[in-house]
Amino acid sequence: MSDLEAVMAAEGPIGQLQEPKHAGKRDKPRSLAGDAWIDLRRNKIFWFSAVLVVIILAMSAFPSLFGAGDPRDCALSRQHAPASGNAFFGYDFQGCDVYAKTIYGARASIVVGVLATLLSGIIGLAFGLSSGYAGGWLDALLSRGIDIVLGVPFLLAAIVLARRLSADPNSTGIVAVTVTLGVLGWTTAARIMRSAVITSKNQDYVAAARMLGAGPGRIMMRHVLPNSIASFIVVLTILLGTNIATEATLSFLGIGLKNGAISWGIAIAEAGPYVRTASAPLIWPSVFLAATVLAFIMLGDAIRDAFDPKLR
Repeated sequence: MSDLEAVMAAEGPIGQLQEPKHAGKRDKPRSLAGDAWIDLRRNKIFWFSAVLVVIILAMSAFPSLFGAGDPRDCALSRQHAPASGNAFFGYDFQGCDVYAKTIYGARASIVVGVLATLLSGIIGLAFGLSSGYAGGWLDALLSRGIDIVLGVPFLLAAIVLARRLSADPNSTGIVAVTVTLGVLGWTTAARIMRSAVITSKNQDYVAAARMLGAGPGRIMMRHVLPNSIASFIVVLTILLGTNIATEATLSFLGIGLKNGAISWGIAIAEAGPYVRTASAPLIWPSVFLAATVLAFIMLGDAIRDAFDPKLR
């Protein structure tokens, strides 16, 4: 066989181009979530806040894993006793283990924060999705409703509403604080959702779905909502940290959790008058509270930056 025939045999029949061996391995186009995950993997702040959030959630779900004793085991003979092997943070004015109260205090704060955020998310999603997609008079009506709630002083309204909902002397205050924060904290999420829906519904894929005969419900749930939910989730992540801080504030003021509930806000309020005698009962719950709020806010900021195309 001549050299020409060998070359032609390797190349295949005349007029047919041979596909490169890697032709079937072309890179698939990445979605917004894929690009965001690539950015998040390189973000040290994201990993730091994510690890801290996981530790806090584990601490609230399984406090015994962290070596905490019984937070209700108190004895006045140990009042303001210093730190020891049995109590890493010492004892408070009632002789209770400060470390145990700090660890167990995470549960109430996380539960209230998560439930209040879910309630705010449901309300904000309903208002924002309906307002942004419907437009017209319904958009104007719902937007004015959002503005009215947003114009109410948050802390003052929370104090009044929480006091009214927790009028039952046997109530622990968890339901009252959860409803209060959920009812008053949904406005920002609703406005963000409305803006994202207005942007999504004017895209070409929505017009194509409408031309193919898709109804409003299908377009809203299958096309508009999935492409608008990213910024909404980011706002809820930040709101979770804010709700935890607000629950501690209400508990500190005496209108949040009560009747034996263990909370960082209650611990801070009880340790305040004795701060000159023993500072540990005040410092440690405050440190854990600040770290928790900061972790959720940093996590939300990192996710927001990753999903923002303008920052790429």
